[in-house]
Amino acid sequence: MVGYLVLENGEIFEGERIGVNKDTACEVVFNTGMAGYLETFTDPSYAGQGIVMTYPLIGNYGVIPEDYESDGVWAKAIFIHKMAEFESNFRTKFNLEKFLRDFKIPGLTNVNTRKLTKMLRDAGTMKGYLTSNISDIDDIMEKIKGYEVGNVVEKVTSNSVRVYGRGKPKKVALMDYGFKHNIVNSLLKRGVEVTVYPANTQAEKIILSKPDGIMLSNGPGDPEKCELQIKNVKKLYNTDIPILAICLGHQLMGLATGAKTAKLKYGHRGPNHPVKDLKNDRVYITSQNHGYYILEESINKQIAEVSHINLNDGTVEGLRYKNKKIFTVQFHPEACPGPEDTGYIFDEFVNSL
Repeated sequence: MVGYLVLENGEIFEGERIGVNKDTACEVVFNTGMAGYLETFTDPSYAGQGIVMTYPLIGNYGVIPEDYESDGVWAKAIFIHKMAEFESNFRTKFNLEKFLRDFKIPGLTNVNTRKLTKMLRDAGTMKGYLTSNISDIDDIMEKIKGYEVGNVVEKVTSNSVRVYGRGKPKKVALMDYGFKHNIVNSLLKRGVEVTVYPANTQAEKIILSKPDGIMLSNGPGDPEKCELQIKNVKKLYNTDIPILAICLGHQLMGLATGAKTAKLKYGHRGPNHPVKDLKNDRVYITSQNHGYYILEESINKQIAEVSHINLNDGTVEGLRYKNKKIFTVQFHPEACPGPEDTGYIFDEFVNSL
C-alpha cells in the first residue's frame, strides 16, 4: 500500500506502508547509525518522534528481543529506504515487519531517505504527518500545525519502583525519565544495586532512602516542560549525595541550577558523534540522542564548569559541578547502540560513592 510523509514545509515523500496502517503526526528526526536499529527503536528518548534511518538497509539482522532498550517502542513512526527481504542472524527471533506490527508502529519503506535527511539537515527538524490519503492537504497541514511533542516523560516513565541487583553493597537511586536498560546493566556490572523510581517521585523520598548515589536518566521531549522534575532535581542538588546525570538528566540539572536550554537545529542522533573530554584531553566517539542542549553562556561559572564539548558544533556535552560530587553528560556512556569508549564515566561515578 502506498503511503506518504507530508512535512510542515509542504514537501511530500512517497513510500510503501510497513507496520500498522494508521495515520499519525510526529516530529521528524534522523538517526545516523549504521547498526543498532533495535536499540534505537526501543529508546524512550524518541517518544513523539518519527525516526528517519539514514543507513539504506534496515532489518537485515532481524529482531532480537534481548537487545531492546525498554519494554516498548515510543517513536510515533519509522521511515527507511529499504527493508531487508530476509533477516540473517543466529540470534534473531522474527523480522522487522512483525516487530512494528506487534508494537503497533506505522512506517514507510522505499523512501528517499537521503533527500529527506538533507532537507532536515538544511531546514532543521520539522513536524510531519504519515498518511495513505493526501486528497485534503489543508486538513493535513492543520493536523501538523497543531501537533506538539509536549511533556512525554510521564508517558515513558515506570509506573512503580523497581529494584535490580538486590543485596549488592552500593545502592544507587535511578530517576526514570525514560531510562535505557543498559544504564542499569552498566551499574550492575560494577557491583551496584539499582532502585528505579518513577519520574514524578518526590525528592524527599529519594533522600530518605539514603542511597549511596543518584542517577538522572535520559528521556524525551523539551526539558523546560519538566517543571516538577526540575524542582525535585534542585532538592537533590542541595544534598551531598554523588549524582551522575545523562542526556535529559544533564539538562534538568542544568536548569535546576540556573542554566538555560535551547533546541538544536536538527539534533544529535546516532552512535558516531565525536566528543572531547577537556580534563583528559582526549576525543571519544559517543552515542547520542537529543534535540536540546545547555547554552554555555548561561552556565554560572561559580556553580559548574564545562567538562566535555561536541567537536562537530562546539556545544556543551558535559558539566562538573564545583564543591559537589556531581557530573553530567549529554551523550550516552552506556552506548547500546554505539561504542563503549566513555564507559569510564560509570567507573568514575561508582568510585565516588
